[in-house]
This record gives sequence, structure tokens and C-alpha cells, in this order.
Amino acid sequence: MAHKVHPKAFRMKEMKDWSSRWIEKKNYAKTLQEDFVIREFLLKKLKEASVESIDIERILGKIMVIVTSGRPGLIIGRAGAGIEILRKSIEGIVGKAKAKEVRLEVREIKNPWESATLTAQFVAQQLEKRMPPRRVLKQTLQKAMATKGIEGVKVEIAGRLGGAEIARREWLKLGRLPLATLRARIDYGFAEALTTFGTIGVKVWMFKGEEFK
Repeated sequence: MAHKVHPKAFRMKEMKDWSSRWIEKKNYAKTLQEDFVIREFLLKKLKEASVESIDIERILGKIMVIVTSGRPGLIIGRAGAGIEILRKSIEGIVGKAKAKEVRLEVREIKNPWESATLTAQFVAQQLEKRMPPRRVLKQTLQKAMATKGIEGVKVEIAGRLGGAEIARREWLKLGRLPLATLRARIDYGFAEALTTFGTIGVKVWMFKGEEFK
């Protein structure tokens, strides 16, 4: 069997960055746990806001939480009321004594089909609505490949597809997808569809061309 490596981890040195950016020597485990709790809270709270990623930066007692979303208006709310509620909730999680200041920044994704994570979320939502799995895969590939800059897409789903008694894995691929090429810009996304028959996993890979430095 082939050894499968996460595309982001494989390119961490070349073109990807860590989701948590800070240096901690004394309370490393506790700080890492805080990041995990913050991400779990935001992903649960912003389930309908098409969140692609949550990055956390810590500098001199300040915490910067960067949320990348396809629907930033749902997060910000009227006159920034929503973002202020989230900021205070994060302050409650980390404690005011530890963090002098908590900042929350929202970044917009103009085209959701450029993001592998948002594409995976779309597939999961369609499966939860009991759409036929093969039709969902074909529609997703067509919409993603119609986006400028996308040269290849692969979508894979696994679980009790269509309510079958035996779980199986299905996938479709269109275009080029050089996963072993380090200079290839590969975007990877994962989502879960919570159906009445059980959980169905969704994985999406997108090839966005090669980067030469």
C-alpha cells in the first residue's frame, strides 16, 4: 500500500504555514489545548458561516484569531455586534489574566469553489439532503473545474453511501493532480456529512498550478 501524506504537512517548509503561530516553552501543552478549544468553539458556533480555516497567532500576551470564511457577513453581524460577542467568548475561554488583548479578524473568500474545504462542506450538505452520491460528485467536479485557476480536482466520499448496509468508498477525478510534486499548489479539504445512516467522510484535493520561486 502507498503511504498517504497530508498535502499541507508535505509542503509545510515550501509553501504552507502552521495554523497556530507562537512560541511557548513553559506551558506548551496548555497553550496548545487552548487553541484546540478555541477552534472547536468557533467551528461549532459558525457552522453555517462557511468557515475554511482558523489561524491563531500569539505575540506578547496578545491573541490574534484569523477566521477565513465564505460568508463573513454572518460572522460580523450588524455593526460588528456578532464579532464582538465572539471576541468576548474567546476571552472567557483563555482568561483575561493570560491574554491582555484578544483580536478577531475575518477574511473573505470571494469564490467558494476556489477552496477545497468549502467544496467539501458543499458535498457534505448535499449528502445530508439525501442527494444521490454519484450525481453530487459529478456536479462538484464540473463546478470546481469551471473556476479559473483550478487545473485538477479529486473528490472522495466514504461511508454508508445511499444507506447501503456495507460501507464503501467512491471517488472521481478530473484534470491533473500531482500530489508528489512539492512545487504543486495543492489545496486539501475535509468535511463530514451526518446522515441518518451514519457519518460519511468527504475529502477534496485541488491542484492550482505550480509555484516557482
